[in-house]
Amino acid sequence: MDLESTKRYLPWVVATTLFMEQLDSTIVNTGIPAMAASLGTTPLSLKAVVTSYILALAVCIPVSGWLAERYGSRRVFLSAIALFTLSSVICGLSVSAPMLVAARVPQGIAAAMMMPVGRMAIVRTFAKGELLRAMNFVIIPALLGPLLGPTVGGLIVHWLNWRVMFFVNVPVGMLAFWLGSRVMPDFRGDEPRPLDLRGLLLFASGAALLSWLLEIFGAQHLAAAPALGILAISLALLAGYAWHAGRTPHPLLRLSLLGTRTFRVSVLGGFVTRLGIGSMPLLLPLLYQLGLGLPAWQSGLLMMPGALAAMAMKVISTVTLRRYGYRRVLVVNTLLVAATIATYSQVGPATPLGAIVALGAAMGLFNSLQFSSMNSMAYADITPRDTAMASTLASTMQQMSMSFGLATGSLATAYFLGGLPQSDLTAVRQALHHAFLALAALTAVSSASFWSLRADDGESVSKGVGAAAA
Repeated sequence: MDLESTKRYLPWVVATTLFMEQLDSTIVNTGIPAMAASLGTTPLSLKAVVTSYILALAVCIPVSGWLAERYGSRRVFLSAIALFTLSSVICGLSVSAPMLVAARVPQGIAAAMMMPVGRMAIVRTFAKGELLRAMNFVIIPALLGPLLGPTVGGLIVHWLNWRVMFFVNVPVGMLAFWLGSRVMPDFRGDEPRPLDLRGLLLFASGAALLSWLLEIFGAQHLAAAPALGILAISLALLAGYAWHAGRTPHPLLRLSLLGTRTFRVSVLGGFVTRLGIGSMPLLLPLLYQLGLGLPAWQSGLLMMPGALAAMAMKVISTVTLRRYGYRRVLVVNTLLVAATIATYSQVGPATPLGAIVALGAAMGLFNSLQFSSMNSMAYADITPRDTAMASTLASTMQQMSMSFGLATGSLATAYFLGGLPQSDLTAVRQALHHAFLALAALTAVSSASFWSLRADDGESVSKGVGAAAA
């Protein structure tokens, strides 16, 4: 297939697989009670259905760049789609809880391969002047998946069978594989590097422990001493990896890329910004159902305006970034995101439905612009030789920020709730309101990280290489 056809269809393939991955990370949450009843176990014991997927995803993302460089982006990407689809079938056919948990592990491994390899293919296929438009298209599924997952899962469980949640991946995966086999380019590393086994052991064990701790914290009673011990071990392992990465010629994740200003600000500054944004898919359904007393299906519908607004923003963001530049957009838009989160602290039973819909649409607009800006700016000054490593590092940090965001929202709400029972809906609503204010303050503070950008940073992406050179 010629280059123009590849540019036309490649974003569709990557967007489809990204949507499938993001949807699958949240769709099972609402189906856990039904799955537990069907498999003859308790809902709490099925928490591993979620944690096994998250752990596999977090641990295996760093390996994806090495695999793509060694075996080619086409082979790795198509193999990941096939494994994800097959694992989905096994999940849907599971007859016991251990079988379901075991099937979720290869599904998480496959998801870890799809995201960074697909992003790497996008970055290396499109010129930097075309990258923003392509990224705008691909980022929409990342916004829609977490919003639609709980809604779609609830509807499937209500009207059909929980197994359908996994079977829906089959036709999508088959379509993605068919199209990917025709348009996915085969990029490889110029000089295949050896796998950093020591670095993999340090990073994977540290990331797995930290992700597991964040996943179970608040869902299960965990004493302070063991929790702090696990936290200390995981941080020590990650610090050990950072020390190791600076002393080996071929690290698993090359942290020296953070020396590139635009990449560093996008990845590290974006990490803090995502803490507040990442908590909203968890806190908003709680506000709607517990704080306002709405049924689950109405709560799900109230998430839709944000998803629709996020799609509309892809048309506006290119013009906005070209006119105002990354520095100004990110500083101002981060404050707008913070203001929107803070406004949710005023939502109560007396709030007009139209105001809630408008607020959700504003959140979708600002979040979409934020993600498009951070994700596209990351590659403004990255050379083609470093694309695979940069994509792997950025994907790893984003996945970890998602876990941190959910944990931050959950912990903030639990802190403000104190010892009051969750059956006290007024107390829950007040706790959520205080959590929104705390998360808004954290998001506002994160805007300071974007002040270090220069006015012309990212112009190779927003205005094209020619404009930046001029």
